[in-house]
Amino acid sequence: MTRAPISLPGRLIIVDYGEVISLSQSAVDRETIADLAGVSGAGEPPFWRAYFAHRDGLDLGSAGVAAYWQAIAADIGASWDDARVHELWAADFRSWLSINPGTVEVLADLKAGGTRLALLSNAGPDYGSYFRHGPLGDFFAACYVSGELNLLKPHQEIYRHVLDDQRVGATDAVFIDNKESNVRGAQALGMAGHVFTGPPGLREFLTSLSQ
Repeated sequence: MTRAPISLPGRLIIVDYGEVISLSQSAVDRETIADLAGVSGAGEPPFWRAYFAHRDGLDLGSAGVAAYWQAIAADIGASWDDARVHELWAADFRSWLSINPGTVEVLADLKAGGTRLALLSNAGPDYGSYFRHGPLGDFFAACYVSGELNLLKPHQEIYRHVLDDQRVGATDAVFIDNKESNVRGAQALGMAGHVFTGPPGLREFLTSLSQ
């Protein structure tokens, strides 16, 4: 693959984090979390159902980290003390930190082309500092975290917030996400959208916009 700067003058590229920039949780990550929860083996499926069922509350900022893990414990009949909740939080947080090198290369090429970027993630507010002050923060004009805004994709209010804050019209913005429902939410406002399936497809889509 030949890399080159991707220049999209006047456009704002808004990029999701989870499973676009980040990799999915690895099998080792999930095993570590399940072990800490005490649900390895046959107890795992109910745990993971509860893990995802309560995620919107965490990502919306309506429930804190402790409340999130307590809700999971209540669903599966577990009991975790404060120290174990912290361990679960830390293992879960780490499980989403691995990044997709191919996506980061695309971000670097957009930056090299002078294209403006913003990050928009459904995530708890605890990820805000990582996004802004870790190496990824250098790519983005701003990072928007659902748990800080008390807004959630695919609701249109969160997209409007980003557009208004960046002073960009919908037709001058492009939204990238791995979930089709989130992309459709952005497209309903008039933004161009791309459902992420991998870095090659993302690069091809963005390059087509520059032609």
